[in-house]
Amino acid sequence: MAKIKPSKGAPYARILGVGGYRPTRVVPNEVILEKIDSSDEWIRSRSGIETRHWAGPDETVAAMSVEAAGKAIADAGIGAEQIGAVVVSTVSHFSQTPAVATEIADKLGTDKAAAFDISAGCAGFGYGLTLAKGMVVEGSAEYVLVIGVERLSDLTDLEDRATAFLFGDGAGAVVVGPSKEPAIGPTVWGSEGDKAETIKQTVPWDRFRVGDLGALPLDSEGNVKFPAITQEGQAVFRWAVFEMAKVAQQALDAAGISPDDLDVFIPHQANVRIIDSMVKTLKLPEHVTVARDIRTTGNTSAASIPLAMERLLATGEAKSGDTALVIGFGAGLVYAATVVTLP
Repeated sequence: MAKIKPSKGAPYARILGVGGYRPTRVVPNEVILEKIDSSDEWIRSRSGIETRHWAGPDETVAAMSVEAAGKAIADAGIGAEQIGAVVVSTVSHFSQTPAVATEIADKLGTDKAAAFDISAGCAGFGYGLTLAKGMVVEGSAEYVLVIGVERLSDLTDLEDRATAFLFGDGAGAVVVGPSKEPAIGPTVWGSEGDKAETIKQTVPWDRFRVGDLGALPLDSEGNVKFPAITQEGQAVFRWAVFEMAKVAQQALDAAGISPDDLDVFIPHQANVRIIDSMVKTLKLPEHVTVARDIRTTGNTSAASIPLAMERLLATGEAKSGDTALVIGFGAGLVYAATVVTLP
């Protein structure tokens, strides 16, 4: 029997650079209130959101990704041709095939990098980071680009009072590469498919192929509604507050880190009340910087963690070398949490 030569990569992996892109259009709550019966005070108190960014026609999933990725590559101090793989997490790229990652890899000028998309909702960045770490350590790529990108404005029902104010657009990216010491901890991840109905797309794409448009939901003007994201708010809130704090603690334990050792906490930017509840449950010390990027960015799903990370570093609220706990959770229901050293 022939023996297969073992793969050989770096001893460890780390995040080397981060970049973000927010669309130019800033949308305040007043715009959202044009189609729902609510108030600015209610939206702020329930979610913490004051503004969000919505993409224009030219700010496509690919275009936003290229902008964010270019910044991450420059921040990492490498060339695009050194990227060996591109992993893109998104639920809002509407072409089933080919993967948008291949277009992004080409536009960035990579040297035929492996490229693929994943669909893991708001946990997508954590999933992509875990895959990237494995590639670097296994040796299939020296540098891996991980992108979380969404145009959730395309999947928002502006007449749905429960979700119209939640979602924003944007892209966040990191470069993962070799490290001489551990800088990305073990990932605690999983799924609870029995709760899949709590966050879902209102109508599957194949309903439009059937031809019975009368069976599809209509808006207030009698037009067929485009598929949108819907959720059972209270069920999702309870799950996130009670179950995800446990997952976050498991990630700390797996990394051998205590809350006192943390410098930064970067949770998925779903709801400021969820964030504050997790901080309380985890008993995070006062010195821990907590990302609350949701206030001006909204919920950008897979993009929310890298966007929040980029902003904390850019503003000086976090610094290179800080120890950060990151956790994403959402549709599926899926989740992923790990401890990282910030680039």
